[in-house]
Amino acid sequence: MTPGPRNLITDIAGLKVGQATHARIKSGVTAIICDAPAAAGVQVLGGAPGTRETDLLAPHNTVEAVDAIVLSGGSAFGLDAASGVQDWLAEQGRGFPVGPHRVPIVPSAILFDLINGGDKDWGDKSPYRALGTLAAQTAATEFAIGSHGAGAGALTADLKGGLGSASAELERTGITVGSLVAVNSLGTPMVGGTRHFWAAPFEQDGEFGDEGLPEPMPANATDLRIKFRDLVSDGAPVNTTIGVVATDAKLTKAQCKRLAIAAHDGLARAIWPAHTPFDGDCIFALATGRTEIGPDLDVFVDLCAAASATMARAVARGVYAAHEEPGDIMPVWSSRR
Repeated sequence: MTPGPRNLITDIAGLKVGQATHARIKSGVTAIICDAPAAAGVQVLGGAPGTRETDLLAPHNTVEAVDAIVLSGGSAFGLDAASGVQDWLAEQGRGFPVGPHRVPIVPSAILFDLINGGDKDWGDKSPYRALGTLAAQTAATEFAIGSHGAGAGALTADLKGGLGSASAELERTGITVGSLVAVNSLGTPMVGGTRHFWAAPFEQDGEFGDEGLPEPMPANATDLRIKFRDLVSDGAPVNTTIGVVATDAKLTKAQCKRLAIAAHDGLARAIWPAHTPFDGDCIFALATGRTEIGPDLDVFVDLCAAASATMARAVARGVYAAHEEPGDIMPVWSSRR
């Protein structure tokens, strides 16, 4: 597997990404817009999820494809972002046909970034619907990673989080797989408080610092007593890592769900610990259907492996690319020595 030309999820033809960031509140929205409806699935493994339209994506349910996926900050307030994207899609005449009407299908997930140093006093109306519309309007094949969009206010156990993306081209088939993730985890992407990423074995071309794994591994690398963030008064931390894995292969909804499950393996390779009761870890899968995979089961195994690897790389790239902002309550990776 080699990275695509952009090393972004938009190396999948037919996908664009738009972002809107609100600097004062330290939050934002990332919208993945499909040029044409794409098959989709989802897997939620965190114990504290915040989602919209995930039941629709079950393989046995009616609607086969989606128009967009939205990742947002803002906790439950951020679910409004999908309505903003839906508004924009409706203006374009997009959506599932129901008689004379079209209903844009926009599943979404949110992360908790309410306690991150930003000013959340937005008055009687949250900004997320407007941010969703703005994100959709700006969708393009190039977009920024790090402290942008849904990753603008993200935090991990000991560093700022961020928005990450990565892609891979499968040499044997020419199929492309890409991942996009907003990293806001209870756990840490770093090995024992070092500069080294847990995702290091998957790194391509020095994309997140070329630090490798530490030698020897620190004694506290897998210490269960790592210092978690104390975010709320009762001591229960609230987090979430949310993302999308995509491919240009033609997949069924059931295969999309399996691809999302595989991508969670990459999340668990990149964050220690993952899928805790206080994370809302959720990964969507998209398939644009431009390449037939045929009956060879090995091809789908390769796809699942690529989903895992690109998700691990995207997690590390999001944290690696985060930058300092006024009012930050956590340092960025580049400040760690």
